[in-house]
Amino acid sequence: MTRKAWAWALYDWANSSFPTVVSTFVIAAYFASGIAADQVTGQAQWGWMQSAAGLAVALLSPVLGAVADAGGRRRLMLGIFTLLTAVSTGMIWFAQPSPDWALYALVCVGLATVCFEIGTVFYNSMLPGVAPPGRLGRVSGLGWGLGYAGGLACLAISLVLLIQPDPALFGLDRGAAEHVRATALLVALWLLAFGWPVLAALPDPAGPRPSWAEAAARGLSEIGALIRTLPRNPDLARFLLARLFYTDGLNTLFAFGAIYAAGVFGMGLDRILLFGIAMNVTAGLGAAGFALIEDRVGSRRMVLGALLAMVLLGTGLLLAETELWFWIMALTLGLFFGPAQAASRSFMARLAPPEEIAAHFGLFALSGRITGFLGPAALALVTSATGSQRLGMATVLVFLGIGAAILLTVRERR
Repeated sequence: MTRKAWAWALYDWANSSFPTVVSTFVIAAYFASGIAADQVTGQAQWGWMQSAAGLAVALLSPVLGAVADAGGRRRLMLGIFTLLTAVSTGMIWFAQPSPDWALYALVCVGLATVCFEIGTVFYNSMLPGVAPPGRLGRVSGLGWGLGYAGGLACLAISLVLLIQPDPALFGLDRGAAEHVRATALLVALWLLAFGWPVLAALPDPAGPRPSWAEAAARGLSEIGALIRTLPRNPDLARFLLARLFYTDGLNTLFAFGAIYAAGVFGMGLDRILLFGIAMNVTAGLGAAGFALIEDRVGSRRMVLGALLAMVLLGTGLLLAETELWFWIMALTLGLFFGPAQAASRSFMARLAPPEEIAAHFGLFALSGRITGFLGPAALALVTSATGSQRLGMATVLVFLGIGAAILLTVRERR
């Protein structure tokens, strides 16, 4: 890959620390086990928070993407939202292990999630600027693989330096869960330390910049025109509709994996972190390995194959009665996380015209978030109604299956 491509991919290394440590394995489990009143309540509350964050992302990302196109400020907006993600994440440090801090923790994680997701709109829109059309799949997939490696490295440091030592290092108070809360500070520093090369290597195009007000007016006009053209581009419309469903399933799976493992199998934080490290290894191997063949087999086929594999393996995972079988099914399923996401990103990059790339990735984010509240909400409703975390997690398979069925109707493009 070129120097610009490596700088772009390094941002995946930086920002993957957030979904890995905060959304999935450490802070999510800490909220359910240490802050919320009980595991079931914690899973339901986390679900409603994720739903609210998803709705905010759905409303903001297309408009801000179009504003970035019109104003030529993709790099600036990526920098702003990266900084906001780091600040909101660092504020989780103050969330003490008591139900009295539940609302504060949910607000901090929700704000950080919104800023993280909006930042990826501008980041993803830079992909066509670092890779030619024939190598989009490889660069996107290898970037995603580097992201899993970054998430793994941050998670491993969290485990070795913060979670496991007893007595805790750096004078942290284990009784007040400071050794766990400190992982939020680590993620904030990780984002700032590794997120800057893409800002240095990929400046916005030179030329006059319209004012923010003018850019906003142009952006709103652009996104309206873009949405009106969707009926004339049925493959793009169906792809976005399919992604709407399967991304709901993927996001819900990421957000609740650690909570499910803690509640159903009684896994403590140490074992959850080891599980997270193992998941990142298999996910990174899958993302990097399948990236080498994606440009040959096609992005749509890659996404479809990954979804079908996850539905089958996810069924086995929910039926697992022992922790051993849970590990086997989950780690195998992890091989297909990266290909589903990376191939979706490269497919969108092939479809979008360069002058409207951020707006299209705004729609891409919209398709992944406009119903982002449905996946967590469905899980929360079923979990609350049945008192079963297994039945709650089963809703994920429904969303993945619907997305795969719609994707079958989309024609492949090269």
